[in-house]
Amino acid sequence: MHIINTWQTSASQLIAVAAGRDQAELVVQNCRLVNVNSREILDGWEMAVVKGRFAYVGPAASHCVGPDTTIFDAGGKFIIPGLCDGHMHIESGMLTPAEFAAAVIPHGTTTMFTDPHEIANVLGLSGVKMMHDEAMMQPINIFTQMPSCAPSAPGLETTGFEIGPEEVAEAMKWPGIVGLGEMMNYPGVINSDPKMLSEMAETMNANKTVGGHYASPDRGTPFHAYVAGGASDDHEGVAEDDAIARVRQGMRSMMRLGSAWYDVESQITAVTEKGLDHRNFILCTDDCHSGTLVNDGHMNRVVRHAIDCGCDPLIAIQMATINTACHFGMERELGSITPGRRADFIVTSSIDNLPIDVVFARGERVAENGKLLTKCPHYEWPQTVRETVNLGKKLELQDFVISAPMGLSSIKAKVIGVIENQAPTKALEFDLPVKQGKVQVEGDVCYLSLVERHRGTGAVVNGFVSGFGYTGSMAIASSVAHDSHHMIVVGTNQEMMASAANRLGEVGGGVTLWKDGSEVALVELPIAGLMSDSKASEVAVKTQDIVQAMTDCGCNLNNAYMQHTLLALVVIPELRISDLGLVDVNRFELTEVISSKP
Repeated sequence: MHIINTWQTSASQLIAVAAGRDQAELVVQNCRLVNVNSREILDGWEMAVVKGRFAYVGPAASHCVGPDTTIFDAGGKFIIPGLCDGHMHIESGMLTPAEFAAAVIPHGTTTMFTDPHEIANVLGLSGVKMMHDEAMMQPINIFTQMPSCAPSAPGLETTGFEIGPEEVAEAMKWPGIVGLGEMMNYPGVINSDPKMLSEMAETMNANKTVGGHYASPDRGTPFHAYVAGGASDDHEGVAEDDAIARVRQGMRSMMRLGSAWYDVESQITAVTEKGLDHRNFILCTDDCHSGTLVNDGHMNRVVRHAIDCGCDPLIAIQMATINTACHFGMERELGSITPGRRADFIVTSSIDNLPIDVVFARGERVAENGKLLTKCPHYEWPQTVRETVNLGKKLELQDFVISAPMGLSSIKAKVIGVIENQAPTKALEFDLPVKQGKVQVEGDVCYLSLVERHRGTGAVVNGFVSGFGYTGSMAIASSVAHDSHHMIVVGTNQEMMASAANRLGEVGGGVTLWKDGSEVALVELPIAGLMSDSKASEVAVKTQDIVQAMTDCGCNLNNAYMQHTLLALVVIPELRISDLGLVDVNRFELTEVISSKP
């Protein structure tokens, strides 16, 4: 367990060091300090650290140096605050909090605000508590937002467990809880659903932040009603107008760059061209898989991207540090290199390209030149979390067949259309052939199935999806299926779809891809069917095997696996699939797969 010294217990020593009456544990010299409060670079300033907090920040810290003080010479490089991720889901990295932390620390991330609503859908409050507890053990700051929507859309899906006001009230007492996770049930808020309002009331009574999620393109009265419901931020914007609309209503616009979400470039012009107050904009990742973390980076990647999109480097850094801390009411704890704050900072040779040379967290050197220098402790996950894929029976080809009305040679079907690099889908219609009473796929259309995996009912819901580009005989199955996390199976061959689903039942969850009758790639995710407790580098290799196998099957979408996992996300338009059927998200109602005769 890594100890966090509070300001209250450290104040006397902080003051003594700043006044020169006591020696610092660490003094940083010969640096260019990036001050995110004043948005300026201060040459010749130095920092003194004691008890894991900044005691003195100013010109010449020689009065803080004693015989036992460690001197760190920054070599004339920049010092910036440790980076903060304002909204993200650890489970999307396919890693536990410990291994996620181990992966991102070398990239300069020292604070994350996480929403574990994936595990909440599988294991309920107990799963959230396990994530919270492992997060609290880490050498960096991992704060937890209590999931708000399990299920995300009541009446349109069935989860393994449900979350309600009582669970929210209980979680608000935990030390690492900073607010309520994204309120995805925006129709519930708009219609004053008592359960949703009670969850938000419990959060506000605890003086904590309510996270937002308004995925509808309608910015008329429904949007204004949602804002009145109390959500204080939103990361679902995809265009400049989305960002502007949110900040005009007092929300923070969270602009995301994840593995598959590229929403910074299209929104940051609200700042760079329209000149809106940048302090109301926050950078985040939302979802990053292990391959991105290992090969491309984390929040450093997002900040670099914002700069590449024309953002002033100092403003981009503010959007990933002080802006985030202020939003969660934690500016007295983190987000800046300022006396009293946690001593989280990065040494970098350039604020334009942001190479991460050295990372300090709570005054300790935790990474250097991409190498982790600290330990990230693991929680002792119980065996029950490894037994969450319950199919109820061995699945067969017939479970994945869609029958057509008698006597037809073709039908018109509703088809989910994926959109590259975006979370929304299209509601499409295709004419599909029928052979021996069974609907066939052709062209870019694939079979799509959702397999119930929480209660062992053996139920399978079938539909169609377009946009992946798969060719040949293949199937891919995943027990990661936002947000209810049943099992999603996509393929061109229904027999292999059954084999892929059964395989995940055998290994306790993960991702498997089958081609020409055989398994060609597998990522085991035994913890809740969502995460591995292996190292990020190991998971990334297996994940890359899946990506390569998808490419070999004809898929050229960027990070197509992320699109695959969102096919069941029934709170983002336009069309999704759930364990209850095909969902028209624009209307928030179930709809038929076969729409009519052609």
